[in-house]
Amino acid sequence: MANVSVYNMEGKEVGKMDLNDAVFGVEINEHLVHMAVVQQLANNRQGTQKAKTRSEVRGGGRKPWRQKGTGHARQGSIRAPQWTGGGVVFAPTPRDYSFKLNKKEKRAALKSALTSRVQEGKFIVVDELKFDEIKTKKFAEVLGNLKVDKALVVLDSNDKNTILSARNIPTVQTAQVGTINVYDVLKYNTVIVTKAAVEAIEEVYA
Repeated sequence: MANVSVYNMEGKEVGKMDLNDAVFGVEINEHLVHMAVVQQLANNRQGTQKAKTRSEVRGGGRKPWRQKGTGHARQGSIRAPQWTGGGVVFAPTPRDYSFKLNKKEKRAALKSALTSRVQEGKFIVVDELKFDEIKTKKFAEVLGNLKVDKALVVLDSNDKNTILSARNIPTVQTAQVGTINVYDVLKYNTVIVTKAAVEAIEEVYA
């Protein structure tokens, strides 16, 4: 069972915490982690790209010149792909790039991602994140105290002051226990989690 330090907002160690091996100590499955990232990026694609083929481009109904005797190469339409203004060969059409992973695969991938962060020492537990007012400067000070620059901050509740204080920092993303995903866990250098959020994650995913 992994044991991590618990810090306060001043960056001082205030205790220790045992992490549940069922969530934070699993065998890392790199294939599932890769599939989860690919799935999220694919599902985010709009898939609305479109270009016209020769059958869709306006004009070109008449054969530009007779087949033989002109000295030109034979042509059937001024909207064929080799002509300026012609159609595109194998033009892209709108499509859906999304695909599904089953629930067990998603959970296993997330556990693997969290486990990798714990093993790399990039999983920081804080006793709480509480702000009396919305102040980006104060949130930046907390990051400085924890010696972190690019971080995913996981909260146990929808704390408006904390979320809005972090919103203007481009290298920080906030998430709640129910919205964390493999891509964000791996995208940011460090995962900062409140003690209550760790307990909630263990309750949901163990």
